[in-house]
Amino acid sequence: MSKIEKPKRKKTVLVCVLKDKRDLRILLKEHWYRIPVAYLPRRKFTHLAFYQPAEFGRFGKRVQYYARVRSSQTAKRIDLLPKEKHHPRANDNYLRIELAWVKKLAYPIKNIIPRRVSFGFTTLKSLLKAGDILELYGVAPTEQIIERGLRRLGIKTEKEFNISKGGKRYRLDLVVFCRNGRIAIECDNLKAHSGVQLEKDKLKDKFLKQNGWHVIRLKESDITERLEHCLELAQKTVAGLGGQ
Repeated sequence: MSKIEKPKRKKTVLVCVLKDKRDLRILLKEHWYRIPVAYLPRRKFTHLAFYQPAEFGRFGKRVQYYARVRSSQTAKRIDLLPKEKHHPRANDNYLRIELAWVKKLAYPIKNIIPRRVSFGFTTLKSLLKAGDILELYGVAPTEQIIERGLRRLGIKTEKEFNISKGGKRYRLDLVVFCRNGRIAIECDNLKAHSGVQLEKDKLKDKFLKQNGWHVIRLKESDITERLEHCLELAQKTVAGLGGQ
């Protein structure tokens, strides 16, 4: 097992996603990773950490590997993955990030609650100390705060509710089923809901509204500083839909 690197100064880590086991093989054997230029975060980073989603089975829902960036260059996707010449983004520009090394964390950072993971930033110090995704991003478990608050008001919620239709699948932080409708409550923290994730959130909201959902998005700062306001908003929405 690799020894954990001790950070000497603050280093910025971009947390990204390995879509499948093929990407993991490229990472471990060829030491490079790709990011679509259109989705490239503006903030500079020195390291990458790699989240493995549920598709990895028992090794999914965790960050297990991290790496130091050596260099980068822009290339067409078809040049990076020539066997996928018919891919819809084959001619799109990607940033190929060459890695100086790839190491395995002594203990994986698990997505316990779980929480949606996309591009996000943390520090190397946090990466090496975090026990779960919430600690990695340094955010409070906002979904639990809202869930408990609504429970005190007599409003029942369901956590991590999955919805799929027309080939699209989404996971909702909290849902409330009312007599005359359904409410999706999304708790957005600043670090995980910025940049490209904002566009994904808009698409998600559009999908939900088109399928009859009422959407409430609550910012982390409002949840932690204006909790009663957030709970009142949800309570009024429930009442407007005939209660439970």
